[in-house]
Order: sequence, then C-alpha cells, then structure tokens
Amino acid sequence: MIKRILGSNGLEVSSIGLGCMGMSMGYGPSADKKDMISLIHAAFDRGVTFFDTAELYGPYTNEELVGEALAPLKGKITIATKFGLMSDQGLPILNSTPEKIRESVEGSLRRLKVETIDLYYQHRVDPDVPIEEVAGAIQDLIQQGKIRHWGLSEADVITIRRAHAVHPLTAVQSEYSMMWRSPEEELLPALEELGIGFVPFSPLGKGFLTGTIDKNTTFASTDNRTASPRFEAENMEANQVLVELIRRIAAGKEATPAQIALAWVLAQKPWIVPIPGTRKLERLEENLGATEIKLIPEELSSLDSALSGIRISGDRYPAALANRLGK
Repeated sequence: MIKRILGSNGLEVSSIGLGCMGMSMGYGPSADKKDMISLIHAAFDRGVTFFDTAELYGPYTNEELVGEALAPLKGKITIATKFGLMSDQGLPILNSTPEKIRESVEGSLRRLKVETIDLYYQHRVDPDVPIEEVAGAIQDLIQQGKIRHWGLSEADVITIRRAHAVHPLTAVQSEYSMMWRSPEEELLPALEELGIGFVPFSPLGKGFLTGTIDKNTTFASTDNRTASPRFEAENMEANQVLVELIRRIAAGKEATPAQIALAWVLAQKPWIVPIPGTRKLERLEENLGATEIKLIPEELSSLDSALSGIRISGDRYPAALANRLGK
C-alpha cells in the first residue's frame, strides 16, 4: 500500500485508512467482536496502517475493540481517536473544557491500550470553549507525551486558523465525497496553504455511492441513515443520477462504483487520506483496490464537469441535529 503524509510533521499513514465506527454503532446493531478483530487484522495484513475511532462510538466500546485488535501491532500502526462529543437521546453534547479533555485522554489511553495517542481530534467544535483554550490543553498533553498529533473534525476555516496558530494541526476530518463537495469551497484551499492533511469520512456517501442502495432500501431502526434526509426514498431516487454516472465510469475502468468513488477522492490531493468503513472482508478488499485505479487529468476534468451538473437532494443531517452541531 502506498503511503501518504498528513501535516507538516511527517505523520505517514496508508493512503486509505479504516473507519471503525460502524463496527460498533451507526449502521444497525454492533457486529461480532471477534469478527471485527479479524477484519482489523485483515486490513493491516493488506497494508492499512491508519485506524479511526472515537470515545463517542459505542460509546467507548469501539475504542476498546480497536485497542484490543491493534495491541499486538504497536509501533506499526496509527490510531486516531476523538474527544469532545457525546450523545444524549440522539442529540449531541459538546464539552471541550480543558478538564474534560484531560479526563477523556486518560480514558482513551486506557481503552486503546497505548501510552500515547497518535492523532487526537476535537470531534466537534464546542462554541462555549475558545479554541485557543482547547489548543492550549492539547499542547500540554503533547508535551506530556500523551498525544503525538492533533486535529479538528468538521471545523470551519476561521477556527482551524486560530487553532493552528496555537499548536500546528496535523489533520482535519470532514465528510467529503462526490456526494458532498462543500470542502472544496474554502476548506481544502486553507488546508493546502497551512500544510494540514485532510481525512474524509463517508467518502462513499454512507454507502450510497457503492450503487447498492436505492429507494426500496430499508435500514435497521438503529441505523443513523433512517433519520437522514439524504436517505429518504424520494431523495435516494433523485440521487441515482450520480450513481449512474459513477457506474458508467466504473464499467470503462473495469472497476466497481465504490472503487471509482474512492479513486476520485484520492486523486484530488496527495495529502488526502479517506477512511471508508466496513464490516465485510470483501468490501474491505474492494475499497483497497481503489488505490490501483488511476484517473488521468482528462478523466477528472470530464468527471468534474458532469458532477457540476448534478444537484444532490437531501441534507446530511436532520434539522434538530444540524442545529446542535452548527451544520
């Protein structure tokens, strides 16, 4: 697996990482722990060295899963986790006070079975705590050896600049895919200017861009997509035009829609590392196959023109959640 560098301090990771959230929550009941440990090991065997989790996922159980799975591989992998966001009856609770950060670090270190967290993200910006205070607390923890690198998730450019001025950010995580291109407007230019890596979550549009979801698809009651306007039947039907575009390109490249969607993300910048998630070995192998697909400039230009003519229907989050997250 080809490696990529996140940030200006040389954090080298596999060009595709593994998002582990869905193993414990978000997409129906949690998966079998032994099966997921085997899947994480299979990812490493195939070259994946970058694994993403958070204290929110479960909560806590996903960090425990990742920690147990990766304990034998210390020194060979990079683990990213997150602080500052929990959930109460489906609504987010934000807390990034320095005291809470210190408490969260200790919990994550214990669950992950490590002495230092490789990459520590603020999961969502806390409007009640100045980002300078957050950055200062993180800087202290870096000096104590409890964190190596830090980042922000779903932060705006102004917040990123303020945080970076206190202690340099290694990565910013946000949703990004052919289905959600908002980061191209301000975020990606700012990250390139500042030398910060970009880690897209949901690079397959929460599964939609794989071509396996349509208006007749139903989800488990514990699947987050049941509450997403984007996954209402009429919006899934309207957005099939994007899937059909990806299918046509995939046929010409002897690839799958998922591989084309990931190859497109990888082709945007050399400092972008997507983290698709899965519970299945065949999907893992399919996703990793995207690294073998090269989209030449002419293909990317043609694809960009086609994408610019497609309007995506449906918001990412329900209104109540979006308001609480400032999205």
